[in-house]
Amino acid sequence: MRIGDNIPDFTLVDQDLNNLKATDLMGKPCVIYFYPKDDTPRCTKQACSFRDQYAEFGDLGATVVGVSSDSPEEHRSFQNKHRLPYRLLSDPRGKLRKKFGVESNLLGLIPGRETFVFDAKGELIHKFNSQLKFEQHIQEALAALVSDFNKN
Repeated sequence: MRIGDNIPDFTLVDQDLNNLKATDLMGKPCVIYFYPKDDTPRCTKQACSFRDQYAEFGDLGATVVGVSSDSPEEHRSFQNKHRLPYRLLSDPRGKLRKKFGVESNLLGLIPGRETFVFDAKGELIHKFNSQLKFEQHIQEALAALVSDFNKN
């Protein structure tokens, strides 16, 4: 995906077996972050960092959504264990990951870690890709949202 691209069309199920469609995210900014696996050390730190900054995202009117290939049941357990206040989408076949162009790392063995920030019109305003700087994803997303908020 390139800056200015529209959010791709999708429908995925969340941790509670509810569908989330791309169109459900329109009308306010959103952050969609892809991560490798529930309950792994770096993914847990990243998810909890989004949780810890969740009020700031809310103050900017933004929705936060996490995506991995884990099942809804695994997501529910992960969400409950770490008190995550946002939805986790199950992408078991990696179809959404492909639509967003999120590539695997380390010789294709580990699913990529990438964050996408969309404005209220559904246009990509920022993306950040780093497997190791997992906490920087939150700072990058907030900075992009603040910049977009101040522009409007």
